[in-house]
Amino acid sequence: MNELERAIASAPPFFGLDAQQLRLVADCAERELIAAGTWLTREGHSAERFFLIERGAVALEVYSSVRGELVLATLHDRELLGWSWLFAPYRWRIDSRAVVPTSLIAFDGVRLREACEADTRLGYRLIANFAAIAIDRLQDTRLQLLDVYANPTTR
Repeated sequence: MNELERAIASAPPFFGLDAQQLRLVADCAERELIAAGTWLTREGHSAERFFLIERGAVALEVYSSVRGELVLATLHDRELLGWSWLFAPYRWRIDSRAVVPTSLIAFDGVRLREACEADTRLGYRLIANFAAIAIDRLQDTRLQLLDVYANPTTR
């Protein structure tokens, strides 16, 4: 197992994958360094990639006509950014940008989605892992929104 495969295997989105599946996922991945302020996703744009944050921070944001950009959450080391590549219509539903210089593993979601269709065991495992992360993230977002609306002066 090479270094990239080890990094991927140790991250929750990829728990339970066998060696062949990890190799396939790693073949769809590359490391990137992103400058602070760089947009990674834009709401409504095509979702063809997703990211595992190795080191750094990425803010998940929504735009409000009343308050402007609102940060719903900030993701850090070893956290997943993005599951829109996995579910039609394959469009981002949120904006995200690097808060500080951030190193990522970027995945080609189109290739990986095709691999999931060819290997249903891989597809099932990734959907189950991503769904668990999505449920946690939705709960965190719910709590953040409660805080925002409880205190209207918070930005």
